[in-house]
Formats: sequence, structure tokens, C-alpha cells
Amino acid sequence: MDRVEEALERHSRGYNCCQAVACSFADTLGYSEDEVFRMGEGFGAGMGGMQCTCGAVSGAVMAAGMKNSSGKDQPGSKGRTYKLSGALAEKFREKNGSVICCELKGLTGGQVLRSCNGCIEDAVRLAEEVLELQK
Repeated sequence: MDRVEEALERHSRGYNCCQAVACSFADTLGYSEDEVFRMGEGFGAGMGGMQCTCGAVSGAVMAAGMKNSSGKDQPGSKGRTYKLSGALAEKFREKNGSVICCELKGLTGGQVLRSCNGCIEDAVRLAEEVLELQK
């Protein structure tokens, strides 16, 4: 099963969009799935159900931090992590027209731009590309 299929399978089991995306990278980034699941719990449904930033995008950004951060003892990696995160979000926006959950779901504007499963697929593929994490 490829990483997108794994993420979609997780989502079908009740993981939120952030958890589904971020957990699909846990093993390659040195974290347990349980740790990443817990970290991503509050980012579902556009940040705690507020329909703001798409959880799938948040999960990809979490993966960027997990891959790139030099840790608390050497916090100098923020600039590079911000650059990777910004590239992920911008590529997602270019592909889907927004990074905002309620806009993607069509709750504002009346037109669905992308389903949750589509957002998960796109976020995983973009994270693989931008973070060079292909399986």
C-alpha cells in the first residue's frame, strides 16, 4: 500500500485529516504513530472544528517540522522549516484554490473545491514531493 492509500485508510478508521496525513510519515521521521496521532488531534476540521486551515495541510506541515527541525537545543532550523511549510501550503492552494477547510468543503461560496479524501491525497503527495519523502 502506498502512503496515500495508508492515509486514506486511516481516515476511514476515524483519524482526522491531519492525523491521517501526518501519521503516514511517522515511521520515516522517527516518531511513533501514537505520538503523531496525539500531536495532530487538535488540528482536525480546520483547527479544532473551526473550519480554518485544512487539517490535511496541517498534517503535511507537521511532517515538515518533524523532518526538518533541529530540536529545542538548536532552534536555528525555523527558517528552513517555514520555507518548506510555505511551499507545501502554496502548492496546495495552487492545486485546490484554497487552504481553508470551509472553502474547500463549499461551506462558503457554495462550491466544493475538494473533498477531505482529495485534500488528504494532495497533502500526502505534496509532502512527499516537497520533503523528498517518497516511499
